[in-house]
Amino acid sequence: MTVKVLIKRVVPRDKAKEMIPLFRQMRQLATQQPGYISGETLKSMDRLDVFLVISTWQSAEDWEKWLLSKTRQDVQAKIDALLGGKTEYELFQYGVTD
Repeated sequence: MTVKVLIKRVVPRDKAKEMIPLFRQMRQLATQQPGYISGETLKSMDRLDVFLVISTWQSAEDWEKWLLSKTRQDVQAKIDALLGGKTEYELFQYGVTD
């Protein structure tokens, strides 16, 4: 079942220029992963320090494999160091069930 992952990061304004290349690197690496469908990065108009990535995967299992991969964790460690905080993840499925 296709899933969407919402990834929220609060980026200190003085770190945004350093963060953008890491976002691009993460996206480029994700595109090579089995199950990756698409992704987009949004910046809040209400809070200029908030970035939201919407990532689409063929299954929750594909996302979990990517989430736990060493390749991803290495880039995420650099992102977390700049953030000075944690990245938030939330997994969604399509449709409504009874």
